[in-house]
Amino acid sequence: MAAGIELVGLTKRFHHGHAAAVDNIDLSVAGGEFFSLLGPSGCGKTTTLRLVAGFEEPTAGRILLDGVDVSGVPPHKRNVNTVFQSYALFPFMSVFDNVAFGLRYAKCSKAELKTRVGAALALVDMTSFSSRRPSQLSGGQQQRIALARALVLNPSVLLLDEPLGALDAKLRRSLKVELKALQERVGITFIYVTHDQEEALTMSDRLAVMHAGRIAQIGTPREVYEEPTDSYVADFLGAANLIEISVIERTVGSTSTLKLGDSVLTTSGAVPVAPGETAQAVIRPERIRVEEHGSDGANRVPALVERVVYLGAATQVMLRLATGESLQAVIPNDESSATWAQGTPVHCCLPADAIRVLAPAAGASTQAAESLAS
Repeated sequence: MAAGIELVGLTKRFHHGHAAAVDNIDLSVAGGEFFSLLGPSGCGKTTTLRLVAGFEEPTAGRILLDGVDVSGVPPHKRNVNTVFQSYALFPFMSVFDNVAFGLRYAKCSKAELKTRVGAALALVDMTSFSSRRPSQLSGGQQQRIALARALVLNPSVLLLDEPLGALDAKLRRSLKVELKALQERVGITFIYVTHDQEEALTMSDRLAVMHAGRIAQIGTPREVYEEPTDSYVADFLGAANLIEISVIERTVGSTSTLKLGDSVLTTSGAVPVAPGETAQAVIRPERIRVEEHGSDGANRVPALVERVVYLGAATQVMLRLATGESLQAVIPNDESSATWAQGTPVHCCLPADAIRVLAPAAGASTQAAESLAS
């Protein structure tokens, strides 16, 4: 049965007086949820996972598993299993014995062991590989066996520490879809650690973006991507155009007026700074429209095409504004798309519903937690 996880004031310091690797985190993960911890190396995501698993002891705070405090409970007594990036399969054992290892430790009967291992291998489509050794499997097949070995014990929470990190890009793309489908099938809680934004956006029901041991923002993939709370989240999660604007007029619940160089823009999003102040705004490359120079209409700014890069399904157009700011636009390669040559003067349309004014990044100048944080 899926279990919820709650972290209350969770803190971990590896050395007295140093910055906390995990710094006073509060987090609730619902039972059956696919939740991702996303961030760069050193942000504390793997340390958070290890604390939940019981491999590290918290300096302060509590870890609740379905409302029960397990902060002092050893790993083998928590109904939690972990899949590591290295998979940690036993090379001298067959696939069947690798999956059965935990059940033998739990003194499971032979009949039940055979049934449960068979079911676990069927779940990951690896039944026909049961007699092979790990060295005879591809990276993707080894990942499936590591998942089966973790799932065969019926954990209430499965922790995954960058399990696709060792695979090539094409295999990662296919397996992340399989992994999400598998989680929905088994219905247990997944907590997934990754530095890959595409993985987190594709698989997660919700995600937390981490920075310097703290959570910068929590939300659904769409919320965090389209409504970043600050410049750190906006810049980390996907491609982002960050531009400096000044606020002319702020209107709650309606459009607000901004200034970018000599151009006046409007935004329908919330504006977290007062009129007269400067701030950063973000607009995603796929929301920018490149039009012929002199195009009329609101929210249009003049620019010069600096570089054009063909990406297959789309074209990336690098633009330079009169303010000196650079923007990138991504234009789908369909029949309606225009071809822009380097040096062409154009106008860029920045839709009001695509511009988000950002609050200053909290702790932007703070040093990242020490490398032990992951």
